[in-house]
Formats: sequence, C-alpha cells, structure tokens
Amino acid sequence: MSDKSLEDVLDSRGNPVEMLRNSQIGAYIYPVVPPEYTNWRDEQRAWRETAVLFDQSHHMAEYMVEGPDAKAMLSSLAINSFENFPVDKAKHFVPCSHDGGVIGDVIVFHLEENKYNLVGRAPTVNWLEFHAETGDWDIETARDDRSPGFTGGKPVVRRHYRYQVQGPNATQILEKLNGGPIPEVKFFPVFFPVFFPSEVKFFNVGRMTVAGREVPALRHGMSGVPGLEIWGPYEQGEEVRAAIVEAGKDFGMRQVGARAYATNTLESGWIPSPLPAIYTGDEMKSFREWLPAGGYEATGSIGGSYVSDNIEDYYLNPYELGYGFYVKFDHDFMGREALEKIADTPQRKKVTFEWNPDDVARISRSMLDPDGENFKTIDLPLSNYASSSYDTVMKDGNMVGFSMFCGYSYNERCMLSLGVVDADVQVGDDLTLVWGEADGGTAKTTVEPHKQTEIHVKVAPTPYSRDARESYAGKWRAAAS
Repeated sequence: MSDKSLEDVLDSRGNPVEMLRNSQIGAYIYPVVPPEYTNWRDEQRAWRETAVLFDQSHHMAEYMVEGPDAKAMLSSLAINSFENFPVDKAKHFVPCSHDGGVIGDVIVFHLEENKYNLVGRAPTVNWLEFHAETGDWDIETARDDRSPGFTGGKPVVRRHYRYQVQGPNATQILEKLNGGPIPEVKFFPVFFPVFFPSEVKFFNVGRMTVAGREVPALRHGMSGVPGLEIWGPYEQGEEVRAAIVEAGKDFGMRQVGARAYATNTLESGWIPSPLPAIYTGDEMKSFREWLPAGGYEATGSIGGSYVSDNIEDYYLNPYELGYGFYVKFDHDFMGREALEKIADTPQRKKVTFEWNPDDVARISRSMLDPDGENFKTIDLPLSNYASSSYDTVMKDGNMVGFSMFCGYSYNERCMLSLGVVDADVQVGDDLTLVWGEADGGTAKTTVEPHKQTEIHVKVAPTPYSRDARESYAGKWRAAAS
C-alpha cells in the first residue's frame, strides 16, 4: 500500500466532512464503455419496451476468496447468513463497521466448495482485502480492480467480461443465442422475511450457450425486468458481445452506454453509493491506516444541501438502506452487537422521491436567464455531482430525511431520486427537497457558483417502476416501501 494512509490524510486535514465536501476528484466516470450507443433516452426506453445489453465488465472490482477458511472469513463480516448457501448460488453481501454502519455492498458468487467471487464497488472490496491480509485465515485471494477511468490509449484487460441481457424481449434473445429454450434459472428472490421467514435468499446460477461456449448465467435484474447476467474469460468477451448484438437485432435490443446505465437503479430502487462508515472510531483506525492516501475513501466526495460537522451523521445502517431483513443473528459478525441494540426500534426507511416538474423546469430555465437566479445545474440523465449525495428533505420545516441518488427517467418522464426518510413518513406525502449547496457551493470541481432553492417532491414506492415492483414483489428492493 501507499506510504501515506487515509489516517495520515485525516490527521492533516482535520474534519473529514470538510475534506470530502471539497474533494477535487471530479465527476465519477463509468470507464471504457462509450457514453451512448444510440442516445440515452432510446437506451432507457429499451429496457422497458424491448431489451438491452448492459456491459458491466469495467466499473466494478472483483475479489476472489478461496480456501478452507473462506466461508468463515466472509461470514464474520456479513450481516447476512452463510448457512444454506450452496455452490452455484449468488446473493447480496453487506458488511458493517463495529458500530453497525454500512461499509457498502457486493454480490457474492459461490463458485465451488470453499471458493467465492465478490463483485462490486471498491469500499467493500477494500474492507474484505484488509481483513484477509490482517486476519489469521487459511485462504488465498486475488483482486481485479475496476478499469481505469482514463486508459491513455493502453489496452484494458480484466479477469472476466460481464454482460446482462434484460427487458421484455430478453428471453427470446437468449433462446436464440442458446439454440433453444434456456435452462430454467429461477429468480430466487430475496424475500421479505415477514412473509417468507424460512426462504433461502439467493439467486440461482445456471448454464447456457453463447457463441458455441457454455457460460454461467445468473438470473438477475437491474432495470425492473429480470434477465440474465453472463460472464467468462475477458479474452472471449468481444466474441460473446458480438453474438449477443447479432441475436438482438430482430428484437429491438440496444446496447446501453455509460450515461443511461447509471440511471437504471432509479427505477429499480438500489442506492449505490452511501458513504462508507469508516472515518471514525478507534476500532476502525487500523483499517484507515491500511487504506492508501490516494484511494476511494480519501479522495471520494460528499455533495448536496445537507451539512453536518459530524461525519457520523452521514452513516447509514442496514435497516435504513432496506437491508434490515438480511440481518441474521445466527452467527458472529462485525457490527452484530450494535445492530442487536437497534433491531426492534423504529428506523428510517428507503423511498423514492418524485420531483415536481415545474420546479425542475424553473431550475433548468435559470441557465437561460442571465439576469435571474443561478441555481445548481440539474444534469441529465444522472444528476449526482458527488460520490455520495446527501440533499436535505423537509416536512413542515423539519428535516425528515436525505435524497441520495437522483436523475431522470425517460420511461417515467420525470425526475426521481432515492433516499431515506423517518419511519412515520408515508407514500404519498408531499415533502420539500433542498437543492444545491449552501453559501454558493463548495470547492468541488463539479460545482459552479449557485443559489440554493427548493423542489417539491412526493414520496413514491420503491421500486418506482410498476414492472419492477411486480417483478421484485416482496424482495429486497421493495423491502422498505
């Protein structure tokens, strides 16, 4: 690791809130994949009306864990149980800090006995790697980081390609690729345990044929319509992609570029980038000393209208993010004691906010009025301007939650955001979102001088998409709605 650590940076900068709110990292880039293949409206429309190909080969890290202690190591960090988790299954993996704050989340694939592959964003992979290196575990590990945002013309090589085919016509495309009906790969939901307390929570992995090659296939949906995710050796990726594109021509399939890809979660209901709960606490100090000064945790950014001098006010627990039903006290894990104390207490919950179109139009119109107020630009289709967004949401003059991930859905013809609200806030409530940063804005490179303003929002179900709510009925995306 680097000679200087995140802890060194925090010691020199003081308050982590000030450091992260004024980060100079710039806008988050989805690497390698072109911004658009047709246009982002067409690509959004396709996952609802025809079919899409998502290329997930580049923006996520992979972490392989193998050995006699693989299960024990992973179980010690996961809020969810590793019991009854057979080979050829996959499920969500959510780790917490000692104090119960969420670090992040990934998908864990059980590939073979004592062999797992975890795929997701950097904070969780960093947490896993730290514990693998510093713990007394009989395991071997291998890490494959996300592709660089700027390649400098150099070839990009990953361990695996990773594609998803989704949408109403996905089955027809996949059957054409397979040369016949695809094997039954049941979409085992992540059922809400109130209704299905004994249901195993995982996705099934099957096999199908693409371009004459047998590939694993995970039943998984991101855009509101379940489809299949396939993967294999990276060097075979272009051949497999070409076969998928050819098969999709007769079914209106679109390849999805980086601009539209980032917005699919607005309809399906996953909050992708809460702030990792790692910046405070003596028990977390060794991890901060392990993290490099130039890593995600040191260079990421906080944006939005909510400001607190206490970084812990930005932390969220699993219950607030809709992961509470994952929590299983059948094993020892990091953060268990903290979560046991709050398990039966009212918690904030995940919701969707539907933005008032007149307010959105008023803010956008300010860009064309040189004599009027200058409000924070609402970029389309993705409107976040920081790694982790926290916009204040008010009711009757009192703060009742955060808006955390925002953008435009062409399918719904409206601006949406995902966030958390107090337990007594209900679907249908009219709230006010404070848009823009105080005092003209921070020093982030993504922020221009502007004035704060208010946007009326209505609390809507999560997932927002009717198709997603019905496809994922009772599952984790809907758990808090």
